[in-house]
Amino acid sequence: MGRPRMSATRVIVTRPRAQARRLVERIEALGAVVVECPLIEVERSSEEPIDASGYDWVIVTSANGADELVRRGLNLPRIAAVGPGTAEALRKHGIEPAFVPRDSSQEGLVREFPRPAGRVLFAAAEGARRRPIAELGADFVPLYRTRLLRPEPPEGDVVVLASGSAARAYAWVGGAAPAVTIGPETSRVARSVGLTVAAEAEAHDLDGLVAAVRTVLV
Repeated sequence: MGRPRMSATRVIVTRPRAQARRLVERIEALGAVVVECPLIEVERSSEEPIDASGYDWVIVTSANGADELVRRGLNLPRIAAVGPGTAEALRKHGIEPAFVPRDSSQEGLVREFPRPAGRVLFAAAEGARRRPIAELGADFVPLYRTRLLRPEPPEGDVVVLASGSAARAYAWVGGAAPAVTIGPETSRVARSVGLTVAAEAEAHDLDGLVAAVRTVLV
């Protein structure tokens, strides 16, 4: 008789369903079983246009923010993206970001940001961290709000977390699987709410996240 076949690793994907398809397909192609469990829902905070005239820079910190900035933005100046995932979202709208930090985190963006910064508009989710805004002397405009969902956490061997909000939501509903995170900020939040980080993406985008998932598959 041959060896018993090992069961495939169950990977929990927590992104909203509308944004999860490419990630799900890539992970399934690795031979894993994907369990979809959306934990956050993105809600628009306003329909009012955002007039960025008079600013030297607009900083956007997420793919959701990039989509919303393009939808509502007027007279956009140079745009800085916090990382490659946000930059990719901007390029889908035909906008090439003028600056993307090598360290794809808000700390990296502040540290590497061109000086003098001039007048900066920081466009992000409601409840965004205020330290980067203060350090750049930026104005702030909320683009959207993130609502945490409360599903029963499914069984899985590993959970994929693409944002700090997802990490908080997963812990909030009692999830306890080891996490694969998209970058250092998400890892920081995951650890702060008691989760174990099994792997962190080196490139903070879809390719990096899939590569990190590959390292934990058994």
